[in-house]
Amino acid sequence: MRPLRISAISYLNTAPLMWDFQHSSVGKDFEISYTIPSACAEALATGVADIGIIPSVVFATIPNLLIIPDAAIASKRAVRSILLICKKPLEEIRTVAADTSSRTSVALAQILMGRFFPTGAGVRREFVPMPPDLELMLAGCDAALLIGDRALQVGRERYLTYDLAEQWHQFTGKPFVFAFWAIRMAALSEAHPRMELDSIFSSSRDHGLEPQNVATLGREWAPKLGLTQENVHSYLTQNIHYYLDRENLEGLELFYRYAAECGLIAAPPTVRFVGSAAFRMYG
Repeated sequence: MRPLRISAISYLNTAPLMWDFQHSSVGKDFEISYTIPSACAEALATGVADIGIIPSVVFATIPNLLIIPDAAIASKRAVRSILLICKKPLEEIRTVAADTSSRTSVALAQILMGRFFPTGAGVRREFVPMPPDLELMLAGCDAALLIGDRALQVGRERYLTYDLAEQWHQFTGKPFVFAFWAIRMAALSEAHPRMELDSIFSSSRDHGLEPQNVATLGREWAPKLGLTQENVHSYLTQNIHYYLDRENLEGLELFYRYAAECGLIAAPPTVRFVGSAAFRMYG
């Protein structure tokens, strides 16, 4: 049996999920590479990777994927790392520079701006793909969508900013699921038959969230990002929710429904998990 290939994301918010893969012998059973969310999805779509922590919208566009249960990157309220940064009031925004790193965050912004931040009749907003450089983004557009570590570094007192997970919750009453682990069905046949993937990935998450390990992540990441250890700690423990629980799944289903209605995906996907038949969120 060959090692399964994991495509992971090199952001602070994934660090707890990767704890065992970096700090225990679990990592020897896998080949791990790190990239940005959009490239992670591409690796899974092309078969370069077997397992990836994929943007949730991508699950609807790549066939023959199964979700590895339980672990996710979600937010019950504000997330702090998905920001719409504006030069003008929302109703006046016509162009949005969209961070090319994430597809789900762009889809979320399109849904919010289409359904809940409307413009005048006949006025369309344009999303312009751009690298995540805030000054250049705002130089060319009315607003910038910035994600991940770069969003955490934004001095929000300088700008008119909207936390998109917070806005989603305000309008829908649901949490938002940004990403989760998925595996190609074909790769399951190449895994060791006694390898319990759900246990491996959820245990890594659990160990990463142990207080002493969150403190370690704070010491490691704070100087990288120019944040305080307290800031990193609060982000990992208060803003990110790492479980694919019932409430988060309800938010995910609503996102898929809205994305289909907005023409961002062809249809809401059937959510399937490793080790189970099709999982319907509402019975």
